[in-house]
Amino acid sequence: MRIPAHSVCTAIRDDIVAGVYERGSRLTEELLARRYGVSRVPVREALRTLEAEGFVVTRRHAGACVAEPTEREAVDLLEMRMLLEPLGASRAAQRRTDAHLKVLRGLVRLGQERARRGNSEDLRSLGGWFHETLAQASGSPALTSMLTQLRHKIAWMYTVEAPADPVESWAEHGAIVDAVARGDSERARAVTALHTERSSTAHRLRFGGPERANGVRNSQHAVNMSGLRH
Repeated sequence: MRIPAHSVCTAIRDDIVAGVYERGSRLTEELLARRYGVSRVPVREALRTLEAEGFVVTRRHAGACVAEPTEREAVDLLEMRMLLEPLGASRAAQRRTDAHLKVLRGLVRLGQERARRGNSEDLRSLGGWFHETLAQASGSPALTSMLTQLRHKIAWMYTVEAPADPVESWAEHGAIVDAVARGDSERARAVTALHTERSSTAHRLRFGGPERANGVRNSQHAVNMSGLRH
């Protein structure tokens, strides 16, 4: 495999998330450079970035290794997501562009159509694209970066079951976009908070013995969801 030097970090991260490198396994510069067809310099830089992101740790006498997150750390990620995604939606209602809104509406149309047809193959990727665009619409590069890292880490640490009712899930996406389009930041925050909390129940840890529920407590949000379905 030969990839551009600037893409080495993304490639290693994607392989860690996909399980190509097991937790705790060594990541030597020489082997990584050979695998991705680059020199050791971009590999070294990538490992530093991935260490800052929490995917890699440096151990005495072993060098760079894939991190081994604890169950508590994994649960913390979902709790952080439940705080930050509603904030991002609230900011998006204030700062989104017409281009962001066009993409969001297009994704909702696709998601709702495929959910009604029972075609679930593409729904996960469409959902990821939706939340990525929503984060970008917040107009905050720092917040967008944090949410992107959270999505990567959650994908690494959890398996995600398909929603019991994908039509309802995409109706919630539509309600978020409606609030963002109206510039209603409080509504956008509230609907996103409820959507994020509901989706968190579908996450199951990949590690720590038998698969477990995420352990995040389900609080009851007093959210007015009238007009949710279209």
